Amino acid sequence: MTDLCIVYCTTDSRQNAETIANQLLEQNLAACVQIMPGMTSVYRWDNQVMQAQEFLILIKTHQHRLAQAEQLVTALHNYDVPQWIAVPACAASEAYSSWIEQELNIEKRK
Repeated sequence: MTDLCIVYCTTDSRQNAETIANQLLEQNLAACVQIMPGMTSVYRWDNQVMQAQEFLILIKTHQHRLAQAEQLVTALHNYDVPQWIAVPACAASEAYSSWIEQELNIEKRK
């Protein structure tokens, strides 16, 4: 098990997704953010079934940056209840893990 996490977040506009991505990177809260357009979400809201076109945002980060990243995304997000689902990475290559830790200024555990 690694300390790396992948966060799933969605938004309804490319502009909001890019703002979130850029701020996460500028504040060293994520090493990589991927924005995927063209996703259809079907969900319940106020006792109604809704459907919307959304952008999926995948945030590659470290557990030590997770709480700060969530606070930033919540502050920048245009939804009342942003999706924030953090999944721990059960495995990652040593090179990729080291790259993320280096980009986020995470001290390696001895």
